[in-house]
Amino acid sequence: MGIRNYLIGGVSGAGKTTVCNELQRRGYHAIHGDRELAYQGDPETGTPTDGFKPEHHIWHVDKVKALVANQDEAVTFFCGGSRNFPKFIDLFDDVFVLEIDLETSLRRIDERVALDPTDWGGRPEEREISARMYQTKEGVPKNGIIIDATAPIAHVVDEILHQIEANERQ
Repeated sequence: MGIRNYLIGGVSGAGKTTVCNELQRRGYHAIHGDRELAYQGDPETGTPTDGFKPEHHIWHVDKVKALVANQDEAVTFFCGGSRNFPKFIDLFDDVFVLEIDLETSLRRIDERVALDPTDWGGRPEEREISARMYQTKEGVPKNGIIIDATAPIAHVVDEILHQIEANERQ
């Protein structure tokens, strides 16, 4: 939905949702991909699947393409994780990867689950999957611009916006 489109990803607990909320608070057009675009499906074919598996957490490719093609906004941020991001990553002007340490990831997951026990990471097997995904960086773009997401949220968002401005000047 933007003339310029950016993807913001990272492991569970990295702050993708918090960054999205802060961008929206500042007046930017930001999409909660994990809420608005995600479903359970085969990452290769897009065919919906039953049950929940992290490796089947994908976004509707056609919806992403339609939102990118719509140029009603100057800038749109797509925030969240998707196992099929290789199907649409080339549509983005830049990709930002929120980076945190494992301790911070697990602490943030615990804080999130304390507010909503049904949220991802509340069960021991989900916590193990989160730790494994942190170690392997499964589902996280490899060539994104790294942002230290252990910093306060205002600084994280300021850094993303600074990187965008710097890239535009080049």
